[in-house]
Amino acid sequence: MKSTASKIFSAVSGKKAILHLTAAFALCLMTITAVHAQDGRNRWVRINNESSFTLVSFQASNVDRSSWEEDILGRRVLLPGYFVNVNIFDGTGHCFYDLKATFSNGNSVVRRDVNVCGISAWTITDDNNWMSN
Repeated sequence: MKSTASKIFSAVSGKKAILHLTAAFALCLMTITAVHAQDGRNRWVRINNESSFTLVSFQASNVDRSSWEEDILGRRVLLPGYFVNVNIFDGTGHCFYDLKATFSNGNSVVRRDVNVCGISAWTITDDNNWMSN
């Protein structure tokens, strides 16, 4: 049977372990943020869905990749008339990406060699799609 002092020490040790893990995680995040901040480039792009269909997948792969990266939306979808802001930063320092939007009707729109450091939005419509600064 543990003494009261032993129980308190165990609880404090557990809290210290959590505190140390939290601090280590925060340090990792600061390092990643510092790398991104040193780059100084804004890769946030607003995706506007002005089409008649729900956007079910959005992928961005830097131009040196031969395949599409994971779906940035994850389990989310983007309904017609809505927008989402996405950070197209894969840690490589690239600014030029291929973008792919896939819709609920199975159609996809692909834009190649998009400078995400130089645009602020990609608006997708039924007839056309365009980029804006």
